[in-house]
Amino acid sequence: MSKKEKKAFQLVKGMKDILPEDQRYWEHVRRIGRELGSQYNYGRIDTPILEFTKLFDRSVGAYTDIVEKEMYSFRDRGDEDITLRPENTAGVARAYIEKGMVNLPQPVKLYYFGPFFRYDKPQSGRQRQFWQIGFEAIGSDAAVLDAQVINIGMKFFRRLGLAVVVQINSLGCVDCRPNYQEVLSDYLKGKKNQLCEDCKRRVTKNPLRAIDCKEEECQKLMADAPQQVDYLCEACRDHFIATLEYLDELEVVYNLNPKIVRGLDYYTRTAFEYTISDQESGRQSALGGGGRYDGLVEELGGRPTAAVGMAIGIERTIKELRAQDIKVPEKQEYDIFLAQLGKEARKKCLSLQDKLLEAEVNVAENFSRDGLKTQLELANKLNVKYTLILGQKEIVDGTILIRDMEGGIQEVVDFNKAIPEVKKRLKLRDGEGS
Repeated sequence: MSKKEKKAFQLVKGMKDILPEDQRYWEHVRRIGRELGSQYNYGRIDTPILEFTKLFDRSVGAYTDIVEKEMYSFRDRGDEDITLRPENTAGVARAYIEKGMVNLPQPVKLYYFGPFFRYDKPQSGRQRQFWQIGFEAIGSDAAVLDAQVINIGMKFFRRLGLAVVVQINSLGCVDCRPNYQEVLSDYLKGKKNQLCEDCKRRVTKNPLRAIDCKEEECQKLMADAPQQVDYLCEACRDHFIATLEYLDELEVVYNLNPKIVRGLDYYTRTAFEYTISDQESGRQSALGGGGRYDGLVEELGGRPTAAVGMAIGIERTIKELRAQDIKVPEKQEYDIFLAQLGKEARKKCLSLQDKLLEAEVNVAENFSRDGLKTQLELANKLNVKYTLILGQKEIVDGTILIRDMEGGIQEVVDFNKAIPEVKKRLKLRDGEGS
C-alpha cells in the first residue's frame, strides 16, 4: 500500500474526543459536582471501569436492554467474563459490601464522576462511551434521603442555569410489585398483537420494561395501562407520600409520572428523572435520573440494606448548556507572560516560571518561540497584565524587564527581585480595580 493509500486512524464509532476548547464546560460541571459532594458530605469513590459480567447480570437484570443488547462484554486471558461498566450503582454496591462499609456510620454517602460504556446507537448527547456524575446514599430507608438525593440533582442543574423538572413515580417493593406486574402482564397480553417485538417478549419476562418503550404504538397502548401507584402497599404508599412532602418543603418542582420505571431491575419504590424541554420541539428530554434500590446490596451478597441514588449524563447536560448559550467560566486567566530571547534566557525563564508558580502567580509562556514580537502578540491574546522580558543584555546585567501590557511602559528591575516586584504590582492593580 502506497503512502497516498494509507488512511489516517479514526475514532471508534460512538467514542468522542474532549478537546481543550471543550474542557471549560467539563471542568465547570466537575467543579459544581465536587462542591455539592463536599457540602452534603458525600465522599468521592472511583470504582474500576472493568467488573465481572455476572455483577451486572445479577443487579441490572438479565432481561433488560442493557444486559441483552448494550453491554461491552468479553472473556479475558484468564478466561473470566468481564464487562466495561454500563452504569455505576452496581459497582458502588459491590464496593460497599467488599470493603466492609456496613461497619461505618450509616448511611454511607458516596459520589463519583467517570466514563461508562453501552453499545447503543450513537446520537447527539448519547455516545457509546459516556460520562456521568452520580450520588449514592447506602444504609437507610428514610424518605428524607430520597428527597435529599433528588434535591442535590436539582441544585446541580440550578447552579448550571438549567431549568429541569423532576418526573417521579413509585415502583413499589417486593411485596406489592408482583401483584402489579401480574395485572400489567394481563393487560399487555390482551394487546399483544399490537406490541413491538421487544415488548411481546417483555409481557411475561419483564412487563415493566414495556411502560417506557420508545415505540409509538406501544406508547399509545401504555397510556391506558394500569398504574403502579394504584397497587402500592401501605408502607410504599406512606414512603412515597413522605418523599413528596419533603420535596414540597424543599420547593422542588416535580410531576407525578407513571411512565417513570427506569431501565434497571434493581429499582424499588421511588424512581425519578430530571427532564428539560427541548427549545425547538418542546419535547421533554432526560438529563439524568435515579431511585431507590433497597434490595441490591442483599442481591449482591450483602445483608439487607436500603439505598437510594441518582446519576446525571454529562454530555447531555453540556449539550443543553451550549444549546441555551449559557456562559461558563473561561479558560484559565494568566497575570504574567514570560518572554525570552536566546538559549541562556530560556534556561533562566524555565526556572523562573517554576518559582512564579510556587509563588501562586498565574504565568504563561511559549519557550519554543524566539522572536519577541511573536511572544508579545501571544501575551496580548492572553490578556496578561505584565510581560517579563529576558534577553542577553539583561542576563549580563542581572536584571529583567517588566512591561505593563496596558500602557506599554517598561521598567528594569533586579532579576532576583522579580517575583516580589510582580506580586506587589499585581496586588496594587487588584486594589485599584476593587
